[in-house]
Amino acid sequence: MSGHSKWATTKHKKAVIDARRAKSFAKLIKNIEVAAKMGGADLAGNPTLYDAVQKAKKTSVPNDNIERAIKRGAGIGGEAVEYQSITYEAYGPSGVALMIEVLTDNKNRAAAEVRTGLNRNNGTLADPGSVAYNFSRKGVIVVTGEGTTEDDVMMAALEAGAEEIEPHALGYEVITDPSDMVEVRKALQEAGLDYESADIEFVPNLKVEVDAETARKVFRLIDALEDSDDVQNVYANFDLTPEVQAELEAE
Repeated sequence: MSGHSKWATTKHKKAVIDARRAKSFAKLIKNIEVAAKMGGADLAGNPTLYDAVQKAKKTSVPNDNIERAIKRGAGIGGEAVEYQSITYEAYGPSGVALMIEVLTDNKNRAAAEVRTGLNRNNGTLADPGSVAYNFSRKGVIVVTGEGTTEDDVMMAALEAGAEEIEPHALGYEVITDPSDMVEVRKALQEAGLDYESADIEFVPNLKVEVDAETARKVFRLIDALEDSDDVQNVYANFDLTPEVQAELEAE
């Protein structure tokens, strides 16, 4: 899991620098709409919606926007949304494996934008199944809070079903089986621990170490893919040594 956490660290710093708030808002709103459509508008009875709303609030999405998204997703007031979920498999520079999650109302546009992002940045589409075996679906909870220790997180999370706990740019990253994520998140909350996000993600099983130049190329590719409003998430299986991590963070 170390590569996943290191990448999250670097990506977080890049995100702060890039400050892509408008695109981030749009994608968070889309997640809320889909969660409300799938499970209804009641946050108490729809944990996926609850987590989507909490993530949006942490990113300072206005409450009015959140409320409208819930109503659109649930079909309240006559508005309705219809999105298609697509996952693309791809290879980046030096054979880095990528899983690209798309949520779109126009699959032809989304496919064209993904292909363009790959073709212009040393990436190629892969055959279905040729990359996916490198990843597992996991619950990923990012725990924050000044003064929070790893022991605090372990005491709350392991008993509730957490599999691993790793350092993260914002504190700690708790890895769970997808079916256990909500219970682990609740246990963390009951222990008084704040969390930044709780998502089901593609976590790499097999990682490849890359040098700083390859890492820069991979980041450029990921940035290009995430420029598309239809691309929700990009996951990769590269790992960074402490030396490469330090070189990237110094830039």
